[in-house]
Amino acid sequence: MEFKCSDVHLWREALSSYKTHMESLNKPNLVSLDDFYTVELPLLIRQRNPNPHITTPELSKLMQWKLTRGKWRPRLLDFVSSLDEALVKSASQKAFKSLPDVSKAVSELTVLKGVGPATASAVLAAYAPDVAPFMSDEAMVAAIGNSKDYTLKQYLVFVDKLQAKAKELSAEGDIFTPSDVERALWSSTTGAKLPAASAQPDLKVNSNKNSKRKRKR
Repeated sequence: MEFKCSDVHLWREALSSYKTHMESLNKPNLVSLDDFYTVELPLLIRQRNPNPHITTPELSKLMQWKLTRGKWRPRLLDFVSSLDEALVKSASQKAFKSLPDVSKAVSELTVLKGVGPATASAVLAAYAPDVAPFMSDEAMVAAIGNSKDYTLKQYLVFVDKLQAKAKELSAEGDIFTPSDVERALWSSTTGAKLPAASAQPDLKVNSNKNSKRKRKR
């Protein structure tokens, strides 16, 4: 499925296959970590209104999710797990209050050791999936053609692309958030790599440019 595809049915099909494709990877704890990230964490954050924030243990578990879903880099997990609780709370409060200014929100979070734009995007997406999508390799390749530049500048380009696509796909009443778009792209790419994916050629994403990836955080 190409990013420029405007067939809402194909996007919905890719999104609905997200869990199935995740389970097919057979990665230890990935399904439970994803349930935490997509279901539990957003509720925990929002229950803290009027000052929503994330805690160090939650950030650590979010990092486990991110690294398990993508490329495992234990050093980043060590960094965030040792962060001061008050610092994490303060940084995330400022970040959430900065939205919808995504640039400022990311900058508030990247003061934390081990948190780069990609991890910051995951934190923001947990709180505001309708504004800030997670900066995954798969969605980066599909939307902007590469996953080698994990800077704030590149993330803002990515956000604009996914916000526009979400708006386009929601035009006929079927609601898509930028985070839905990211998950659909991840699902489509992952599904195309699975043995059974050969029976679903219309869900494939062109990932030729994804052969070399720069490490991200």
